[in-house]
Amino acid sequence: MNVDEAIRRRRSVRGFLPREVPEAALREVFAIAQHAPSNCNVQPWTPHVVSGENLKRLREALVAAGMRDEPIKPDWPADGKYSGIYRERQVGAAQALYGAMGVARSDKAGRKLAYVRNHAFFDAPHAVFIFMPEPFDTREATDIGMYAQTLMLALTARGIGSCAQGALGLFPDIVRKQLDIPDNYKLLFGISFGYEDDGVHANAARVDRARIDDVVRFHR
Repeated sequence: MNVDEAIRRRRSVRGFLPREVPEAALREVFAIAQHAPSNCNVQPWTPHVVSGENLKRLREALVAAGMRDEPIKPDWPADGKYSGIYRERQVGAAQALYGAMGVARSDKAGRKLAYVRNHAFFDAPHAVFIFMPEPFDTREATDIGMYAQTLMLALTARGIGSCAQGALGLFPDIVRKQLDIPDNYKLLFGISFGYEDDGVHANAARVDRARIDDVVRFHR
């Protein structure tokens, strides 16, 4: 698969088969992701890849927090609001996702259960939590965004689905405790990944992208 094809094929997968990715393939994709660009080659990312029993324990803890409506306590602000065209895109994506799952907007219980599936990693056999050490801030966070995209494209090229999830950064204290990570490492987000389960309704959701002439400005 060439780069263009991987970019077009990559999307958020929200339902996975239990089959684990082979260890050799895991190491290969994370080695490739190390080639992502970063300011002054600092490479500020600190990924923690979780599988097996560790993932099971973490899934149980995060789902329990979500089900009891525990107040979120992210390391980075998560209360921003979208407006205008950005809000329209957000609403459109939500409608496509919940529509594919058959969950009505008025179904509060159904929407909560759908949300909590984020904390269950959508049943993925693997998740990677990406931390950034203090005192790094916004500039280094942009480097980590490029790292995450590089990683997901490498996964896509090998037929491995993924979903970047801000929701996995909402309970960082739980994640740090479960994985024994020092407090000075701040959690940005997580990525669930594995082999896509075509039988999961959420995976039928599709969203469009803005036209190039609506977003890109060429200056000559």
